[in-house]
Amino acid sequence: MNTQTQVKIFGLVSLVSLALSATLGAQQLLQQPAEPATTAHFKTLSVERLNVVEADGTVKLLLTNTERFPVTEEVNGRILNEDRKKRAGMLFFNEEGMEAGGFIFDGSRNEQGHSAGMSLTFDKYDGDQVMQLLTVDEQRGERRIVRSGLAFNDRPELETQQQVRDIQRELAQIEDRQLRRQKYMEYQQQGYLGGATRVLLGKTSQANNGLFLFASDGSPRAMFYVDEQDEVQLQFFNAAGEITHSWTAGAATEQAPQ
Repeated sequence: MNTQTQVKIFGLVSLVSLALSATLGAQQLLQQPAEPATTAHFKTLSVERLNVVEADGTVKLLLTNTERFPVTEEVNGRILNEDRKKRAGMLFFNEEGMEAGGFIFDGSRNEQGHSAGMSLTFDKYDGDQVMQLLTVDEQRGERRIVRSGLAFNDRPELETQQQVRDIQRELAQIEDRQLRRQKYMEYQQQGYLGGATRVLLGKTSQANNGLFLFASDGSPRAMFYVDEQDEVQLQFFNAAGEITHSWTAGAATEQAPQ
């Protein structure tokens, strides 16, 4: 066999081998599952509830209509709040899957007129609301009440979300109202339940617009506001809720408790 013949045979074998390799490669490519799309574009997306999750499945943000709002169902392995009213909005969760705040809203007509409101809250770690942006609009017959504000709250030192749920279930089993309140006060004194607003900046139901400061038990201690007659008011209170000092329209006065 001469050299030219050997070259031709070698070339033919190479072409056949290359063709077989290409065929096998194409078959393997076709058999491999396609990677899921990482991006998508929707002009309109209609859902009743949307859970935004981490790669491990932990829910970090939950957007929901009223009906799908989680009350008794578990989110991240936890029941959030069995006594909470269902409202449309969203809930926030931290890296451990605990609820960290949320935004809710509602509004409808009723026999008195209407009732509407919105609330944006931020929770302390493994606890309840420490900051809240709130507005409430109610029609009660001929009277319309609108109040709104930014509130900063103290929460019990030993409060945890799971313990609060357990205590609420325990209290719900106590039929005697006085005994139930007594048990609640015991837990409050122990630092497991309670909480109080300490600072409120906003408008009250009496149409007073200003800054309101409260003691650790929630009782008023100081108010600086403009009343519904556009008069500037500055008031100080003692532990019994009595006005001790006040300032109105440029005249400072001192009042003895009654």
